[in-house]
Amino acid sequence: MIADQFLLPHLWRRYLSVMRALLGLSCLGVVLASPKLSLSAITFLLLVLTLYSLVAMFWRGLDKIIHSLVNLALDTAFFLVCAAFQEETGFWLAAFFAFYLLLSAALMHEWREVILVMIATLGYLTLTKPVLTDALRPTILLLGMFACVLTLQKKTLLERLSRLQRQVVVARGAIETAKEAERQRIAADFHDGPLQSYISFQMRLEILRKTLEKDPSKGFGELRSLQDLCATQVADLRAWVRGMRPPDLGGTGLVPALTRVIQGFERESGMTVDFSGAESPELENAEASIEMVHVLREALHNILKHSNASTVKVKVSGKNGRIGLSIHDDGRGFPFEGTYNLEQLETMGIGPLSIRNRVRAMQGDLVLDSKKGRGASLRVEVPRS
Repeated sequence: MIADQFLLPHLWRRYLSVMRALLGLSCLGVVLASPKLSLSAITFLLLVLTLYSLVAMFWRGLDKIIHSLVNLALDTAFFLVCAAFQEETGFWLAAFFAFYLLLSAALMHEWREVILVMIATLGYLTLTKPVLTDALRPTILLLGMFACVLTLQKKTLLERLSRLQRQVVVARGAIETAKEAERQRIAADFHDGPLQSYISFQMRLEILRKTLEKDPSKGFGELRSLQDLCATQVADLRAWVRGMRPPDLGGTGLVPALTRVIQGFERESGMTVDFSGAESPELENAEASIEMVHVLREALHNILKHSNASTVKVKVSGKNGRIGLSIHDDGRGFPFEGTYNLEQLETMGIGPLSIRNRVRAMQGDLVLDSKKGRGASLRVEVPRS
């Protein structure tokens, strides 16, 4: 019932309560106004059911106290009482009550309850044969078929909703995993980059203090060296902070954004990147374009930090509805050697974690080729749309 309550808005429940109360008041009014009927147990039952409907309309907690099947049984009894006095209440009031009963059963219950209500009402009409039975029976059959179709459609929607909820849970888990991996990567980069520079700077300051105590002239030379080191550290820190910023496509597309990243890398590293693929098709998904820019930025950062390369080649290509990004350097390569795809890298726990996570999030393919001492190549392919 939790999924049903989620699917059925509260206002719809309120509308059903209002319909039940109005029908009860109508039946009670017709019975009391009829000169052929006198106060009896049936009239008292109608009065109790009408009062219950009015209370349930304003007190939401009543439906929580009384089980939904009990509510369905009361509604069915309500209809049977109304059908017993068709001559006084009229065909349309009884037909409208049947519509409410089967609609409520379809929205609040499953197809089994709908069939049970149909059997109960048709069986009652067949046994008691009240006035206008021949007109009311096909009406109930038609409304019952409509209610069964509505119930089956509701079941399909609930199953689809359940699948979407599971997908949301999986997606949230993947997002949290990616966030944690990104935090770990940032922490590792900070530890290996700016933090190590400041530790080195602190050690050099201690050496400078001892040098100044023994030989001031030599100490001033060390001070100038420290100034140069400080300028280098500031430049490194700026580059590190710039690398943490999300890429801005600027409305120009993937290739211009990749070009800007490469130009920034060339300025900071002094290396020249051989870039090709200016005429390649664009990714239709802006988020995927941003992820591809992140992949290139991370790969170039790793080359600058670890590979000791002198040549870097970057190529963008498009074929068969997919966009490919290839990065090659002639540095020392990864600690391992060989060619591995994304599944193998994840199973063995090797290769750049951040790039692996981004490619997995884009539902793409990754191939990494490493030759120790002779460089490495990385190729990413993602769907264009």
